Amino acid sequence: MKWTDVYDVAIALSDAHDGVDPLTVNFVDLRNWVMALEGFDDSADRCGEKILEAIQAAWIEEAE
Repeated sequence: MKWTDVYDVAIALSDAHDGVDPLTVNFVDLRNWVMALEGFDDSADRCGEKILEAIQAAWIEEAE
């Protein structure tokens, strides 16, 4: 997975952090959690606030 695989990342986060409300996760933790996902292979330098916002929004949608 890469940073741009927003929906795949959101699904993986939902599975890895079951029960966590994505609205309560700050961007520093979110970035670290994404980089720790199994199968994630992208540079931390390629991540920005807009990507994290998109991932968080997709995770919120997945949680609902």
